[in-house]
Amino acid sequence: MDSKEYIASGILELYVAGALSEKENEEVHAMMQKYPEVTQEVLSIEAAIVSLTAATAKKDTTATFDAIKDRLQLSDNAVDETPVIPLKKGNSIFRYAGWAAAVVFATGLVFTMMLKNNLESEIEVVRSEREALKKQIYQANSDLTAASELLDVLRTKDIISVSLGGQAVSPESYAKVYWDKKANNVYLDLQGLPEPPPGKVYQIWSLKLDPLTPTSLGIIADFTTDNDKVFDLQNTNESEAFGITLEPAGGSESPTMEQLYTLGVVASNP
Repeated sequence: MDSKEYIASGILELYVAGALSEKENEEVHAMMQKYPEVTQEVLSIEAAIVSLTAATAKKDTTATFDAIKDRLQLSDNAVDETPVIPLKKGNSIFRYAGWAAAVVFATGLVFTMMLKNNLESEIEVVRSEREALKKQIYQANSDLTAASELLDVLRTKDIISVSLGGQAVSPESYAKVYWDKKANNVYLDLQGLPEPPPGKVYQIWSLKLDPLTPTSLGIIADFTTDNDKVFDLQNTNESEAFGITLEPAGGSESPTMEQLYTLGVVASNP
C-alpha cells in the first residue's frame, strides 16, 4: 500500500484518537518514518482536532449572568433577597493546552524515532566499514606472508630459473618459470602475458625435446582475477623446456602450436 492509499484508509484518524492496538500503532510509526507525507497528515489531523475543539468550546456566559445578577439586586420591592452565587469564569485554555501537548509529544516522538533510526543506520555503516577494513588488513597480511614465503623459495640455490620468450603469435609476451625439482613445483611469473580473450585460458606445458613430448602441467583459470600474476603448479616431469599456449576454456590434450605464446629451454639440470 502506498502513502496515498494509506492516508485515505482512515487509520491515521484512529491513530490520533488513540483507538488502535499496539501493533497498529507500530505500523503507523513505521509508515510515518517511511513517508514524510504520512507524518504531515498526522500533524494536520491533530491540528484540525485542536481547531475543532476550540470552535465547539462553550462560550463565556459570565457577562450574561452578571447582568441577571444586577437586575435582581436592583429590585427594591423584593421581600426576600435571593443570594446570588458568583459564577466562576470558565476557561478553555486547558483544553487547548492538552491538545497542544499531544501535538508536541507526537511530533517529538516521530522526530526521536527518525533520529534513532538514522543513528542505527550510521552505526551499521560504520560496523560494515570496520569489518571490510579488518578483512583488507587480514588479506594484506596474508599476501605479505605468502610473498615472503615465495621469495624464500625463489632465493634457494636449488631453484632452476627458466626465461620464456615471446613467439610468433605474440612476440612481445614473456614469462618466467622457477622450478623447484626437490619439491616437484614450478612457480610461474606470468606478468608479461596479455589478458586472455573470453573463453580462452593459458595452459602450461612441460616439454621433452627428443622426441618432442609435451605434458600438460595445468591451466591458469584465474589469470584475469589474480593481481600479482604469480602461480604455482606441480611438476614431476624431467622437463627440458617449458611452453605456454592459449587454449579453449578447460584446456587441451595437446598444445595448439599456432597459439604458442612463450617458450623457454632449461639451461642445465642440477
